[in-house]
Amino acid sequence: MALKELLKQRVMEKLNFSQEISDEHLKGVIQEEIMKISEEYSLLLSDKIRLNQEVFYALRRLDILQDLLEDDSVTEIMINGYKNIFIERQGKLHRYPGHFSDNEKLYQVIQQVASGANRMVNERNPIVDARLNDGSRVNIILPPISIDGATMTIRKFAKEPMTLAWLCEREAFSEEIAKFLKILVRARYNIFISGGTLLNGMSNCIPKDERIITIEDSAELKLNGIDNLVRLEMRNANAAGENQVDMKELIKAALRSRPDRIIVGEVRGEEALSMLNAMNTGHDGSISTGHANSCKDMLKRIETMVLMGVDMPVEAIRGQMASAIDVIIHLGRSFDGSRKLMEISEITGMAASQVALHPLFEMNEDDELTMRSELCDQKKLKEYGQYEAYQKLMESFKARDQPVEI
Repeated sequence: MALKELLKQRVMEKLNFSQEISDEHLKGVIQEEIMKISEEYSLLLSDKIRLNQEVFYALRRLDILQDLLEDDSVTEIMINGYKNIFIERQGKLHRYPGHFSDNEKLYQVIQQVASGANRMVNERNPIVDARLNDGSRVNIILPPISIDGATMTIRKFAKEPMTLAWLCEREAFSEEIAKFLKILVRARYNIFISGGTLLNGMSNCIPKDERIITIEDSAELKLNGIDNLVRLEMRNANAAGENQVDMKELIKAALRSRPDRIIVGEVRGEEALSMLNAMNTGHDGSISTGHANSCKDMLKRIETMVLMGVDMPVEAIRGQMASAIDVIIHLGRSFDGSRKLMEISEITGMAASQVALHPLFEMNEDDELTMRSELCDQKKLKEYGQYEAYQKLMESFKARDQPVEI
């Protein structure tokens, strides 16, 4: 038996599980048992420290995952069965040398994560989305759906706010583009983001005196300095298939709550129509996200998602999109694995029964985001006091990125 498992077994034999066990008491028992084991085995100080931490994590935290969760350089953790753990660092995937002791331990951790988020995961309900206490997003898939064993994917929640400045430092886009995005938010353009990541940063550009309602399947947004903030989160059905609250219902409730803006987290299905309706009801400055390969593809995805929930003419759906969304922003992975802003396009209405896209910025052959043209609809810039800032910024873009189409 490995020393870690032997120590864990001895510690558990010493604990009285009929009473509440504090972290301090547990650490004391672990330390006592390490001292006894060190009389039987030759252990270095570093071995004792490692054993102490590993056993505490196994009994009170998330076992081998705890170190990865506390490592800020790790952005994503992928568990494919108990033997295979992969991590993402700086956009690149690496195999992690450690693994769970056995399948049972992995299942214990999965149940711990699910129950901590008030979710139930089992063979009848094998796919679950949850979140950790720090806001990290978790997706769990159990056999028989996951053929080679239970899988769990953890997208870690950034400890520091993901502002536009933070994204600039990581070269997702330039400071000039950050200023442009801030102007769009302050001028209350309705924005749809393809590729995620950017929603937190853009949300933090919203004036602090507005009433904001956020709607998400798992709460991840981290808005700072907004006092009048209402956060809504979906609720899955219970074991009897009852009491579910979906995104469509949350959007309906938000519209009755006097919002200045509605921010909808990632849309994946029929709730896309409710999102479009929310943007079409006079709540300028609303923001939402989805996943696609380009601005044009994002429009097709929204169209498909709407059709998942309602049978209506495609042209009517496109008309809804054209009137609801002002700007689409697309983020994608660059050749080096990092996330970069690839495209910003304005929706200018309908043309030949299609949603008309007007490119504002596009990635060139040198992997640089360059200006293609100016906003066609500048009414909101003037209405919300952003016109002068916009014109000044455009002058700097024109001087750098020639030619410019107007």
